[in-house]
Amino acid sequence: MHDERLKDFLKPLVLTDSQLNEVYKRFCNEISKGLDKNTHSQADTKCFVTYVQDLPTGDEVGKYLALDLGGTNFRVLLVTLKGHHEAVVESEIYAVPKEVMLGTGVQLFDHIAQCLATFVESHKVGAEYLPLGFTFSFPCVQLGLTKALLVRWTKGFQCAGVEQEDVGRLLKEAIVRHGGLEIHVMAILNDTTGTLMSCAHRNPECRVGVIIGTGCNACYVERVEDVDQLEEELKTNKKYVLINTEWGAFGDSGTLDFVRTEYDKVIDRNSLNVGTQLFEKMISG
Repeated sequence: MHDERLKDFLKPLVLTDSQLNEVYKRFCNEISKGLDKNTHSQADTKCFVTYVQDLPTGDEVGKYLALDLGGTNFRVLLVTLKGHHEAVVESEIYAVPKEVMLGTGVQLFDHIAQCLATFVESHKVGAEYLPLGFTFSFPCVQLGLTKALLVRWTKGFQCAGVEQEDVGRLLKEAIVRHGGLEIHVMAILNDTTGTLMSCAHRNPECRVGVIIGTGCNACYVERVEDVDQLEEELKTNKKYVLINTEWGAFGDSGTLDFVRTEYDKVIDRNSLNVGTQLFEKMISG
């Protein structure tokens, strides 16, 4: 009796093969729309160009900082690459207080700069020249490796003065305001791009990076000839480019309404960004 009640309770969460096939078809259509410059603006799944066109070989050497912001906590990492697919990673986790998540962009980036300073001091690398890769796990339009405009906040963040601004510039300005830091922002990337790159460092066959956590998203390697929105000069010397799908927004225009449950709708109604990031809300935690 209890088993039957449980099955009935869970039934809306189990998709049939027919429903899964339909989701697959609609997702492929969204990817195609996102890659095409003529339909990109109408696509839920934006398929942003990352400007990353090379995967690691595993032979890289040197010390690098990584900053990973994508939720209520963020990580700072000191990565020492030793070649031969070897890397030594030291990391610390720092909290983002609620008042900072809902405050101003200046407050957020000043908080990050202070944590960076604390990290390099505690790891005794404060006097060294440190290239930094900034993993910023929110929907962005990339305009280059070090320039990315925030499209909109997700995951409970609502910092004023950041949307439509270059987050790379905001981080650089905060580092300068703090003073005394030899930290140089060399790349802005999504966490899915970082996941793909770090896995490719260990396994050169890796071609997809997926995040399922506070948010949900994927990045993959695409042929340049299939990316209509990519500038022509970037298609001449390289065969591939990494694409940040931003599939968390899949379904925002109603394409997933046929599989959304009452639970999904309640979660959406009680979120800070009602009506957006619907697939992400159905999948992530």
